[in-house]
Amino acid sequence: MGQGLRPDRLALPQPYLLFLGDTVEAGFAKTAFGLRDWAPELCVGEFSLPGAKVSAGLPQLRPADAADRGARSLVIGVANSGGFIAETWVPALVEALEAGLDIVSGMHAKLNCIPELRYGAERLGRRLIDIRKPPENIPIATGLKRPGKRLLTVGTDCALGKKYTALSIARAFAARAVDADFRATGQTGIMISGGGIPMDAVVSDFAAGAAEMLSPDAAPNHWDVIEGQGSILHPAYAGVSLALLHGSQPDVFVVCHDPGRQRLLGDEEFVVPSVEEIVELTIALGRRTNPAIRCGGVSLNTSALDDVAAAELCAAETKRLGLPAADPIRGGPAFDALIDECLRS
Repeated sequence: MGQGLRPDRLALPQPYLLFLGDTVEAGFAKTAFGLRDWAPELCVGEFSLPGAKVSAGLPQLRPADAADRGARSLVIGVANSGGFIAETWVPALVEALEAGLDIVSGMHAKLNCIPELRYGAERLGRRLIDIRKPPENIPIATGLKRPGKRLLTVGTDCALGKKYTALSIARAFAARAVDADFRATGQTGIMISGGGIPMDAVVSDFAAGAAEMLSPDAAPNHWDVIEGQGSILHPAYAGVSLALLHGSQPDVFVVCHDPGRQRLLGDEEFVVPSVEEIVELTIALGRRTNPAIRCGGVSLNTSALDDVAAAELCAAETKRLGLPAADPIRGGPAFDALIDECLRS
């Protein structure tokens, strides 16, 4: 395992009931999907409101029914733009408290700031747990190179597979007996792995320092696989992406892309940039703290395609870009080639 700082393991009340609110856009339910896919043993069911059009495919349960099945907390499985808790959700969250469940949230809005939840938790003896709390005393970044190896996932947009790609790569490294750690930088990754730093909750002047803190000095052959955030060309979220790039000092980065997405999530006036633009810009900016930075390949989100179409797309993009292109969730030879390239000396 890596040396130096190890983010504290979280003691979250498990298992979970996943709350999907009234979400209609699948991209905003990535917390629920992430827990379903990477910690299914912790998920009892899901709870949504009328009007919701997104499902994680789990049993639909009211909080009392989930508690009867062993659930100990309700997790807000939504990651909407701005991280707010809608007023329309509050009665359902109070219902969860009354059913005996704690509430776990990765939203920017704090649970204790909502009077109905604060009073309900106090009255019922329940806990309100906010994941998006960065550690204290984060240092200003130094930009100085440190020992160990690092891989960062970057994206052409938000919510298209940076976390899944990092988790898949870390698992593939471990399968090859490579000493590696997954480093979570968002609320869902932290819930899955039990530690990390919520980068988008860090004051901007300290964000690159938080990235250095998350991935400290390590043994020469140790890899930190760092979950990326946002996109360096997203008008709203480029700041956290650049801070992660400079603070992580990646030796290798993998570009994550959804070939079916034309417009930026949450900012539809802008088109999704090309993979080539992201590769070129990431190298240009990343060289500031790691002159040896290189692209290890492309992670394609092919969830909308069948197996044949996905394989054809990966092969075509590999040929077009001159880089391994694969869907980490599908795995196979294409993904093996991407891992080979990432580990290339």
